Amino acid sequence: MEHPGMRQVAHEINVAVPADTVHRLIAEVGNWPRIFPSVVHVEYEEAPEGEERLRIWDTAAGEPRCRPLRRIVEPAALRINFQHLVTETPVAGLGGAWLVEPLGENSSRVRLLHEFRAEGDDPGALDRIGAEVDRNALAELAALKENAEREYADSELTFSFEDTVYVDGSVKDMYAFINEAHLWSERLPHVATVRLDEDTPGLQTLEMDTRAKDGSVHTTKSYRVTFAHHHIAYKQVTLPALMILHTGHWTFQDTDQGVAAASQHTVTLNTANIEKILGAAATVADAREYVHTALSTNSRATLNHAKAHAEGRR
Repeated sequence: MEHPGMRQVAHEINVAVPADTVHRLIAEVGNWPRIFPSVVHVEYEEAPEGEERLRIWDTAAGEPRCRPLRRIVEPAALRINFQHLVTETPVAGLGGAWLVEPLGENSSRVRLLHEFRAEGDDPGALDRIGAEVDRNALAELAALKENAEREYADSELTFSFEDTVYVDGSVKDMYAFINEAHLWSERLPHVATVRLDEDTPGLQTLEMDTRAKDGSVHTTKSYRVTFAHHHIAYKQVTLPALMILHTGHWTFQDTDQGVAAASQHTVTLNTANIEKILGAAATVADAREYVHTALSTNSRATLNHAKAHAEGRR
């Protein structure tokens, strides 16, 4: 039964992408860091039969946070119901649904529904929550439209790749080297300065200045989510000119060949800057190769320094 202090709102947007594709982008949470600018990483947790429990690491007002979400996905109806399991004052309850409706073969309408309640059913608080819900819903729908349409129109712009080294050392030592990024300016030649904040254990803000081969220095900022001693997920939020998205994972696991230490990247190219950075004749393929080479070079350098560190501790 609906609570008398519950307010319901709806927002919608049309997207030039087939409805089942849009539903899948929202349903498969591995897509979220790529689709929604505020999302850093999402993990599935144990859940009762018929529903999902998610842990979402995202940013609010530029600050990283972690929150749990309950979902019921209905693929046949192209509907996803959700409920926030933890809310912050003055929110007493917040839930809703994503609905995707086909408009034609290659277009759809996405409706984002919310219902929410204020602590003490305070009308002023309800208005403030409503304004925040409006702002977030409009931003999420706009980002979904922009990123889904870009991927659907040109799948070459977003790509992933991975570099792996095998290490005669321990998973713990390899993980520690990547986790202890505050030491990178001493341990990695391409890192000039580094600032690492970890106010919440396992949730890091990493800013660093790195030197390129031509001697120029670039400042980057990333949010990182750490899972000792096997996985670090990150999202870069200050980006070089050729990228509009950069997410990644460091993973460490024991194998018959030693510790497999891998660095995975997912990138979306910024086509508006290809000519400016690489010249008038440059193509998307040239930009892919340039970005892939630059990121792999740094990743492999970091992995090899970590390997030397871990093998030196045996």
